[in-house]
Amino acid sequence: MSGHSKWSTIKRQKGVADARRGQLFTKLAREIEIAAREGGGDPAVNFSLRLTIDKAKRANMPKDNIERAILRGTGELKGKAIEEINYEGYGPQGTALIVEVLTDNRNRAVSDVRGVFSRHGGNLGETGCVAWLFERKGYISIVPQDDEAEELALMAIDAGADDVKVDEDLVEVFTRVEDLQRVREALTEASISFTTAELSWIPKSMVQFDEKTTIKNMRLIDALEELDDVQQVYSNLEISDKVMAVYEAAQ
Repeated sequence: MSGHSKWSTIKRQKGVADARRGQLFTKLAREIEIAAREGGGDPAVNFSLRLTIDKAKRANMPKDNIERAILRGTGELKGKAIEEINYEGYGPQGTALIVEVLTDNRNRAVSDVRGVFSRHGGNLGETGCVAWLFERKGYISIVPQDDEAEELALMAIDAGADDVKVDEDLVEVFTRVEDLQRVREALTEASISFTTAELSWIPKSMVQFDEKTTIKNMRLIDALEELDDVQQVYSNLEISDKVMAVYEAAQ
């Protein structure tokens, strides 16, 4: 699957998403806190917490920040209550978007999200309006070295992956939710390093537009992801390598 997932992975790889490092650490801390609150503070038995800690380490988040977030999640440190909310909406020409939010102020979050949709030619929808267009899956992205892409794909399938998409510069691995831990651990044991390993919303089908409309949607997605309360945005937008290059050059 090329498109939004690939674009998000490339942004992470190049550090574009990390430009505002303080904001990034705040978002990661909230993810860790939620994971610790829901499954306990021991990453050895809490797979969701282990995933978020790994993500934080890849972003070079300080160890003290990680430990404080865990303690807030388990209630050993006081902090504002964090709420997990998914918003759904439409981008220009009807692109479907799911916006994952972690916030200590629901009113602020929905106001900010609605405002960005409006300014960029989209619409915030009702709960359930686009969720049916997506599936909850495990997602692992790997940047291959040399000619190893096909070998990585076979290893992922042997480890239990549902599907694998191979491009020259990216291998995308899709799993059932319950299989993500097993596939991730098998790849780790094989000394395979990955850019992303997380539960994700994967579109069942993609929509493709002309360059102008695609870039309008990309601007909307970027603006949403810049909001402090927004953790991640998922869409069914197909983005070609050519349009990615044009958009990146204009930044």
